[in-house]
Parts: sequence; C-alpha cells; structure tokens
Amino acid sequence: MAIPVIDLSKLEGEERAKSMAQIHNSCQDWGFFQLVNHGIPEELLERVKKVCSECFKLEREQGFSNSKPVMLLNEILAKQETCRQRLEGVDWEDVFTLLDDNHWPSATPSFRETMAEYRAHVKKLAEKIMRIMDENLGLPLGYIKNAFGGGGSAEDAAYFGTKVSHCPPCPHPDLVNGLRAHTDAGGVVLLFQDDQVKGLQILKDGAWIDVQPIPNAIVVNTGDQIEVLSNGRYKSVWHRVLATPDGNRRSIASFYNPSLNATIAPAPQLVEEAASTNQEEECKKEKEPFFYPKFVFGDYMSVYAEQKFLPKEPRFHAVRAM
Repeated sequence: MAIPVIDLSKLEGEERAKSMAQIHNSCQDWGFFQLVNHGIPEELLERVKKVCSECFKLEREQGFSNSKPVMLLNEILAKQETCRQRLEGVDWEDVFTLLDDNHWPSATPSFRETMAEYRAHVKKLAEKIMRIMDENLGLPLGYIKNAFGGGGSAEDAAYFGTKVSHCPPCPHPDLVNGLRAHTDAGGVVLLFQDDQVKGLQILKDGAWIDVQPIPNAIVVNTGDQIEVLSNGRYKSVWHRVLATPDGNRRSIASFYNPSLNATIAPAPQLVEEAASTNQEEECKKEKEPFFYPKFVFGDYMSVYAEQKFLPKEPRFHAVRAM
C-alpha cells in the first residue's frame, strides 16, 4: 500500500476533473498525498538540497553531537544491555525554523537566497492547494485562506514557517524515535523530504505505512485546523519518523497555519450539508457524538503545546472548554 501520487500539471488540461477528484479523495481517505510536476523548478529543488546539507555540516552537526538526545542515548548505552529502556520524550533530530523575520543561518553560501526563493514558491503552492480544497468542498474560493488570515492586519496574517530538520544516523534506532507520532496542529503542510533516506510513516487503518521517497516530489498533509474547517471531511493523520542507522535524513516542512488570533470553526455550509444528508443520524449511532468546536487558534496552540503527542480528540474538547 502506498500513499497517492498526483500529477498536478494535469489540473490544467482535459484531466482536470479527474485530478481534482484524486486530491479530494486523498484528503478524505488518506490525509497525505504526494505531488509531482507541481511547478517548483527542479533546479531550485536541487539547490535547496545542496544548501541544507551544507548548512547541517557547517553550522549544525557539531551542536547535534552535544545535544540532549545524543547525551541521553549515551547514558542508556552505558548501562548493561538487560537494563536498557527505550528513550522517550525526545526526538533524534536537529531542527530550526525559517520565518521572514527571524535569524537564519549565515555561514552557508547562498543559503538565505536559495531558501527565500524556495519559500516563495512553496507558499504559492500551499495557497493553490487550499483553493483546490475550497472547490472540492464546495466552499467559496479563498475561504480557507481568509479563515486563516484573522483580522487582516500584519499581526493577524496567516503564519508561514519552514522547518529544516535532519535526522543523522543513529547507532541504536531501536532505542529512540526520529520524531514521535503526532498530528500537525495547523493547516496545510508541504514537505520536501529526503529522496534517498526513508523514515516517514503515516498511520492508515491501524498500520504504519512508509511515505515512499520520490525525487523532487512535494508531500502534502492536512493539519488539525483543516479537519475542523471541513467539519471532519478531511482528517489530520498520525505520522512519525523512524530513526535509521544509515544516512542523514533531510526534511524541509513548510507550514501554512492560521494566525494565532484567527477564529476557527467548521464552515457553516458544511455543517448544514452534514445535517441535510443525515450524517447527524450516523453520529447518533456512536456512544459520544462529536461536534467540532469554535475557538481561537492561539488557544488551541496552548493546548497543543502540552498534548502534541497525545490523542487529538481531547485537544478539541479542551479548547472547547476555554
């Protein structure tokens, strides 16, 4: 079983309807899909790979060797083998985040120029994906983007950040997580993952499935806020990264999230549609019918910070009570 792979260029031709349906079904049934022919120049993607790998070597590798995960793993390995327990509460990764106005690595040649160019391209792609979601859900074009944008001022603008991470080779991947299982808190996530080193997995029908590396593809996944806005039509999905003994796995994830001031709630149109198609009756068959709350995204993030690696449904209940 493999997650869907969609040729985005076919949206512009005779196969538009088929491609739209593929994206809709992927959001609905998987929460993850991969895009090829997505419009980001391959030459740029090759430069991104180069500068991020060089940045890790020049500016990050030494720091990771002295990091908390490495020290804790060394403490475990110092014990007798029969006394060793799996290391919980940390992830085997080096990570930093790029925003328009924060500090960026400065010692790696062409890093800032390349990553700024990449972020501009991937932000446009994220907004295109959101418009496709609008259309597939029957919402006005721009609905999701406007919902994320808060009040319209600079401080209320949607958040767009890029997390650059590396999972270096781990001597004992059986004892530590690359990245613990979680769902993403925000909106739409676009991932440019390593095309050589595996590790990313999603939970599908109770089984962990590899997200197969495809050179220069962009992996898209839906976050918790898309689940709420779509009234549960599109679900956020549990995913994790395995530590590996070989290879330094590169991951560049860009997050298009609501403003902290944005009010998030199920789209009224989708709530009405659910009622008219008797989905509420189906909910009554369950022991505890679930309805998504209305909340301020900043409040949700406060809950998420404490419960990121725990089941997501209690997060919705907790933010409802705030």
